[in-house]
Amino acid sequence: MIGYQFSKFQPKPNGGSKFEQLLNLFLQLMQYTNGDVAETLTWMNQIDNEHHITDGEYGMGDFIEDLKNKGYVKEDPVEGNFIPTSKTDQTIRKNSLEEIFGKLKKTSSGNHKTFNTGTGDEVGSDSRQFEFGDTLDQLDITQSIHNAQVNHGIDHFQLHEKDLEIKEREHKSQTSTVLMIDISHSMILYGEDRITPAKKVAMALAELIKTRYPKDTLDIIVFGNDAWPIEIKDLPYLQVGPFHTNTYAGVELAMDILRRRKNPNKQIFMITDGKPTCLKEGAGYYKNSFGLDRKILNKTLNQAAQCRRLGITITTFMIASDPYLQEFVREFTKTNNGRAFYSSLKGLGEFVFEDYERNRRKTVR
Repeated sequence: MIGYQFSKFQPKPNGGSKFEQLLNLFLQLMQYTNGDVAETLTWMNQIDNEHHITDGEYGMGDFIEDLKNKGYVKEDPVEGNFIPTSKTDQTIRKNSLEEIFGKLKKTSSGNHKTFNTGTGDEVGSDSRQFEFGDTLDQLDITQSIHNAQVNHGIDHFQLHEKDLEIKEREHKSQTSTVLMIDISHSMILYGEDRITPAKKVAMALAELIKTRYPKDTLDIIVFGNDAWPIEIKDLPYLQVGPFHTNTYAGVELAMDILRRRKNPNKQIFMITDGKPTCLKEGAGYYKNSFGLDRKILNKTLNQAAQCRRLGITITTFMIASDPYLQEFVREFTKTNNGRAFYSSLKGLGEFVFEDYERNRRKTVR
């Protein structure tokens, strides 16, 4: 039989095959074990013993073999243990994107709409007469032929330059973003895991930019006592350390990165749950975790003002509700002329996504 036969889609029961169900659990646990495959599989075996997540036909041994065969893990030739592959990292990012932002339609344009007209991929609603320098792909053929018929009649068709009409296209901007993630010890204090939601938001934003806005740039840095950049592939396995919060170092590094970017639109997203408590001084650190130290605060606010002078907007996502911490964020935001969101962990992803999309519509300077 030639051709294709279509039938009604029948979803698999219980969320897919047994491998897919176990894979989903495996990927979730990998974020809590910081990418340790052996520890993740140990946890899964314990869960299986207590809750019987496998059955008599498909066991944990089968799942491990499938993980290897399908390219999710590979054996380290030096240590001899299992390590995650890039396929695992990407799948975790995609799952985070779907979990936080829903199923987004992926496009290849990679740009963001602005209120300017110019060279772009999407045809706008405005038209104008042809000018020297316009390209043929900008011509509104239908309207140009109509103009020629009106101007010269239909008996002897002629098309002159003054008949040509251009359909304006919406100019689209490129944006460079630095995402700062607080990895100080407070991100896991008081029985609340704040770092895992922050990681998921970062992974979702990274996957969004890579798939929907590939011409944008995203750099990710973490800050504790110091600040340093990390690769996107390291995001799922990011750990909190015994650190204070050196916001000054984080903003300073973000500024250095954005200075090297050629895009006209530059911004910093900062996810934090606390106040700045640390500065680097020579080979040591100046620390004060008991209050808003004016020495630390003044240097941090000076950095916010410097960003404002460079046209770099800082958007702060504060995931703590203490009034005195919010007071610092308000002063920091006012100094930078930026934005601040006081978010719960549950709503963090929606805040980040909406603000990122809104910022893309800003006018290119």
